[in-house]
Amino acid sequence: MACTDRYVTQRGIDALADERDAFFALERRLVAFCEAVEAAGVDERDEDEAARTYVRMLAQAGLLGLVVPAAFGGTHERVSCRAVCLARQHLARQSGALDTAFVMQGLGSHPLVLSDAPIAAAILPKVVRGEVVCGFALTEPEAGSDVARMQTRAVPTDDGGVVLEGTKWFISNATVAHGFSVFAREGESPEGKPRFSAFWVPADAPGLSVEPMKVLAPHPIGRLTFDRVRVSADHRLGPPGRGLAVAFGNLDVFRPTVGAAALGLADRALAEATAHLASRVQFGRPLSAQQGLRFRLAELATDHLAAQLLVYRAAAARDRDAGTPTMSAMAKLSATETAQAVVDAAVQFFGGRGVLAGERVEALYREVRALRIYEGTSEIQKLIIARALFDEPYRC
Repeated sequence: MACTDRYVTQRGIDALADERDAFFALERRLVAFCEAVEAAGVDERDEDEAARTYVRMLAQAGLLGLVVPAAFGGTHERVSCRAVCLARQHLARQSGALDTAFVMQGLGSHPLVLSDAPIAAAILPKVVRGEVVCGFALTEPEAGSDVARMQTRAVPTDDGGVVLEGTKWFISNATVAHGFSVFAREGESPEGKPRFSAFWVPADAPGLSVEPMKVLAPHPIGRLTFDRVRVSADHRLGPPGRGLAVAFGNLDVFRPTVGAAALGLADRALAEATAHLASRVQFGRPLSAQQGLRFRLAELATDHLAAQLLVYRAAAARDRDAGTPTMSAMAKLSATETAQAVVDAAVQFFGGRGVLAGERVEALYREVRALRIYEGTSEIQKLIIARALFDEPYRC
């Protein structure tokens, strides 16, 4: 027995060493990729073309494999939350639009994996190659945090398909996607409660129209209108009534990674702020010599590291099937609120330059704001955490 114990322990140590080396290798790839993106100088003023360019570059670098399981051409046996977090932290540090292009390939396509849909084998390899750009169509004008208020309806047809009627909005990649994971009401349960289903809908489906929406930071986002859009039976994502399970399962995988994107924005803001304070001379000495500014940076750096630990804790727990909603909520809440504080301080440190269009901290200020809203507002995260405090047993 002792020999077996030693063998298992050593095997575990070797596995951890291999995993560590793999993550270091991924980090080196991400650093090199971001340097290449910087050199390419992609013009983000054309939001749609920038998104297409970034998807193409991510595919060529093999990074889109991180959001698709190996069975469909991806990198890992199943999507690694830690690997996606590492990627988003580096990509967001480089560009918020680049980060969005990356994660939407996962958020928009992963419902096909979770539902074991027959069309997954046809769609997902193209996602890895960047040939299919994906969207995730859940939010509606009357259904934000309260997704059960969803009004888009799926009316069953005799051939097992449905006809979709309704509107979705704030849909990332709306103007560039080739297809969407769409969620809609489909009848009622035996208890009389509305049930929801999920579908893969090609962007060129007759009756589907797209209207761009303008938000703070450059982003291909828009409104989808479904006017009697027919969806065939083989485009169902799971059985009728299982739509919310697919949607929430999808968010469970990707919610910790929102915190990782926030970490990347904060990384960049801290780097910009320290460089500016070290070079900007006022009253005969660098601003970095001012104790008050040094103390503020020290506080922000400490909060930032604490948020990073929460994010990767939640991601690691998710990868070993030990995660809880509270872990993800704490990670997203801490990382996004801290990033907002870091970016706001960076703008303040820059003074007038901080609000000048074209300055990096000005762009960061616009990019960071949405993170505290999408995939669950900060208030929703607090509700999740508070509810857990009264559960037995409490699991944070």
